[in-house]
Amino acid sequence: MVMNSIETLPLAPPRRVTILGSTGSVGSNTVDLLKRHDDTFQVEALTANTNAIGLATQARELNASLAVLADPSCYQELKDLLSGTEIEVAAGAEAVKEAAARPVDCVIAAIVGTAGLAPTLCAVRQGATIGLANKECLVSAGHMFMALVQSQNATLLPVDSEHSAIFQVFDFEQPDKVSRIILTASGGPFRDFSKSDMNGVTLKQALAHPNWNMGAKISIDSATMMNKGLELIEAYHLFPVEQQKIDILVHPQSVVHSMVEYIDGSVLAQLGSPDMRTPIAYALGWPHRIAAPSTPLRLEEIGSLSFEKPDSERFPSLRLAREALQSSGSAPTYLNGANEVAVHSFLSGKIGFLDIFRIVETTLERLPVVSLDTLEDVADADREARALAKCLI
Repeated sequence: MVMNSIETLPLAPPRRVTILGSTGSVGSNTVDLLKRHDDTFQVEALTANTNAIGLATQARELNASLAVLADPSCYQELKDLLSGTEIEVAAGAEAVKEAAARPVDCVIAAIVGTAGLAPTLCAVRQGATIGLANKECLVSAGHMFMALVQSQNATLLPVDSEHSAIFQVFDFEQPDKVSRIILTASGGPFRDFSKSDMNGVTLKQALAHPNWNMGAKISIDSATMMNKGLELIEAYHLFPVEQQKIDILVHPQSVVHSMVEYIDGSVLAQLGSPDMRTPIAYALGWPHRIAAPSTPLRLEEIGSLSFEKPDSERFPSLRLAREALQSSGSAPTYLNGANEVAVHSFLSGKIGFLDIFRIVETTLERLPVVSLDTLEDVADADREARALAKCLI
């Protein structure tokens, strides 16, 4: 179920929490909040990919019951680092899924990419409250993912700042009274660059987001504006509105995190400083609110807020995402898989910045759209897209 009621009563401790992807950007911010509310939360499990030192440090700080690395080759290192503690240690993809399936009150799903799909589904199956920070779950398998959420009576809370903002002002009891959802975008570091300027941008430039401190993959997605394309697809699955009612506006200050427009002309927005700890705190505390150390918003100091239409010529990711959503079926899965391959190749210096757009678009053009009826179908479509994208590099 998706709900947006909120209370201000104190939480009844302890609330058991698992973090999938605890050493990444969202995971680290979640850890920071949990340390500030150690009397309110009890950590069941933490998972990471290969960062044994970071995971061991977090597990000790939070007194977690279980620490899991996805890479089994790192198991011994993690075991040595946690020697002398009572923290259980495990490694491998199955161990990550088992950690996600442990009964808890809240799971923060923050594993980057399609690697997060299977563990997050395990968390959904045990009916937990899911703080979803993984776009790919909804982009690659949106219809199936949401059907499972409903059937398991799980509660899905978006952690992306934009979707959290919409969630907080969306009237789920009267969705037919919503005329538009407006996703805001910072525009990334190349908002004012021409297409020719972008041809020569460096990795360092692409990683330097003007407002947010994020991981490498999401930073590149922001630079290409693919993150907003993925969020468009995500919003379609999260909120009961038609595709054509989801718009995108560039808002360089990143203060208005998104808006909902109603048929009476009212536009409701959620504002705040650009700090991921705000939407994470909302998910951790729901249906209550907990304190977050985000910088208070001082509109008088900001002075003015500006908005502009995005340029889909310079940033074709927006067009490609909307076309994939309209095509439905396997198209969004192709989009996501090809983009992950292209971004990884750019991060490793194999392709230029504009090649990301070329690889994604060519992949979508060459692969036929098919229906996806099972998770195996999703996995097959993802593999096809990745294989073709790698050939195009």
